[in-house]
Amino acid sequence: MRRPESPAVSVVIPCHNHGRFLRDAVESVRRQTFGDFEVIVVDDGSVDDTPAVAAQFPDIHHICQTHQGLSAARNTGWRASRGRYLVFLDADDRLLLHALRAGVDHVMAHPSAAFVSGHYVMIDADGVQVAKRDRPCVTSDHYGALLRSNYIGMHATVVYRREALSQFGGFDPALRACEDYDLFLRMTRRAPAVCHPDVVAEYRWHNGNMSRDNALMLRSALGVLGRQWRHVRGHRSHEDAYREGVAFWQRLFGESLLDDVATRVDTGAAWGTTVRMLAVLLRYYPRGLARRVARVARRRGRRGACQ
Repeated sequence: MRRPESPAVSVVIPCHNHGRFLRDAVESVRRQTFGDFEVIVVDDGSVDDTPAVAAQFPDIHHICQTHQGLSAARNTGWRASRGRYLVFLDADDRLLLHALRAGVDHVMAHPSAAFVSGHYVMIDADGVQVAKRDRPCVTSDHYGALLRSNYIGMHATVVYRREALSQFGGFDPALRACEDYDLFLRMTRRAPAVCHPDVVAEYRWHNGNMSRDNALMLRSALGVLGRQWRHVRGHRSHEDAYREGVAFWQRLFGESLLDDVATRVDTGAAWGTTVRMLAVLLRYYPRGLARRVARVARRRGRRGACQ
């Protein structure tokens, strides 16, 4: 099938060793009720069957590059695209049938918005729905809401305007994770955004999810948030939102990382990785680490007193 000369929407699918899910992702786009789109798969140095899977779809644009990371793969995809609007679908996730229609309708209804975002449901590795993320839409101060947490949650729920993506420079290739959160913050600090109520995507939860790496996610989320301090300092409401965001990410990933360290200590796992985890905690969640150490010491003290 010939590529459209000027599609309304470009769907960019970066893929690194997720060939087993890629067919599902591509098919979820090809089944859309909205037909004016192109699909661009960026194979980011995969060593699995990603090239073979992509080759089964002659109607998509397939780009291969050496492994450069998710941000660079997304940048490659959107810069090679031609759509007026951009959607980024991770290779292990899926769009629901009406996703592009809903996104385009909302972005066209709000011409000043840099992007619009919807909602998603969780599916397991086999594609079976396991949970729905039921959260009310943010209706004002999207920047403040994003300082508190990444309320968007899943990148595939977002439809960007091409000119906005170009204006803000796309994704930062220096970031290994939370590159979407970084872009959301940079955009909403200077431009409007819109949250709409439609459920448009399925987020697949499996053993290979990047968000399961609690050390990486804690370091990345707080690092991205930290970039905003110079912009919020002196603005009371946004300073408060920033501090709430620090506490949020520490609870979400810091507590889980503490559990990871405890498990490694209990099972006698190699100390190299454990020490690196502790270094992340010392830098990004020192109070949590101190509380956990004190709690363990008290528990052991009580056990010793009973002997």
